[in-house]
Amino acid sequence: MTETNPDIDVDLAAAGATATFREIRQQPDVWLEAASIVQGRRADLDAFLAPLLAHDDLRIVFTGAGTSAFAGGVVAPTVARATGRRVESIATTDIVSNPRHYLAEDVPTLLVSFARSGNSPESVAATRLTDQVLGDASHLVITCNAGGALAQEHQERPDSFVLLMPQRSDDAGFAMTSSFTSMMLSALLAFLGDAPETVAALSSAANQVIGEDWDSIKGLAQDGLRRLVYLGSGPLAALAQESALKTLELTAGGVVSYHDSSLGFRHGPKAVLDAETLVVVYISNDPYTRSYDLDIVAELRTAIGASRVLSVATDGVGEGAIVLEGLRGTDDGYLAIAYILVAQILALSFALRVGTTPDNPFPGGDVNRVVQGVHIHELEDSAGDGR
Repeated sequence: MTETNPDIDVDLAAAGATATFREIRQQPDVWLEAASIVQGRRADLDAFLAPLLAHDDLRIVFTGAGTSAFAGGVVAPTVARATGRRVESIATTDIVSNPRHYLAEDVPTLLVSFARSGNSPESVAATRLTDQVLGDASHLVITCNAGGALAQEHQERPDSFVLLMPQRSDDAGFAMTSSFTSMMLSALLAFLGDAPETVAALSSAANQVIGEDWDSIKGLAQDGLRRLVYLGSGPLAALAQESALKTLELTAGGVVSYHDSSLGFRHGPKAVLDAETLVVVYISNDPYTRSYDLDIVAELRTAIGASRVLSVATDGVGEGAIVLEGLRGTDDGYLAIAYILVAQILALSFALRVGTTPDNPFPGGDVNRVVQGVHIHELEDSAGDGR
């Protein structure tokens, strides 16, 4: 039996979009489930983290590949700001290819690995290289797949903690949607503590986007638009990166997408703008940062027209905005979890417009759901320093 839905006016099975559509819409409920899992493991989680956080010189590194790397880009500055600790985001692809550059300082290090499947070659390799290069390394693995290589390798290690996400967050579709948001939320809760009111507000705002804003977002995926630009500041700059990737993935490159920070966009990348461009700007909740986001919105509306500029915000910022109610004052790291639904819906809508099959945009296997073809090379210890 085929599945249809009035929100997208298409036979989802025939369009190859059933899983992606479902996994976008289930997120508000998945977040509640993920928060419950973290809360249920709070005692064990705190017992694992407490001795690590007792080190004043602890370095916390969030890592992952692709979307999982961008999750770290959102979470790291948020945790750093809230805790005042040294927190960074470094992709597994960088750690694996350049371990001695990115792990040059041999200090106590907690590597926090994001992984939907945990079966990407770099996932396990990054943890092994960290152990090899550093003298004191621990691991927090946040993954959606209990049977994945990463979870299996670290499940029984005393220097590791595996935090599993809700089973349905292990997306069946090509693009990471539920997995991305549930892992980000769980990481923030792990380090910053349970936040039931914030989680409830995020879930409510996401239901608003799904129930009330879907059609207006879908309407932006118009014929004649061939370029999509996402801009944001701080944690929302990493969200812009993930948003651009969603468009490239689901449209199989049929819609070219770009990302930058709100301030950085003027320094050359603004050249991407043309008559076929739509720009989405994520508006920060930080009053100071927000000023720069609103500046670029005003400038772009003058440059390409108000109809080609969409703001995503938590309160009124003029025409051409998706406003998520109930999230004023929420830290941008948490805010990103709800904001991304706009980009996911837009990417799905563009994919259906250009005729790709979102659940598997690359049926020929040119790009794979779990990366293939990566050969992990042996790292030899450097002469004289044991590293």
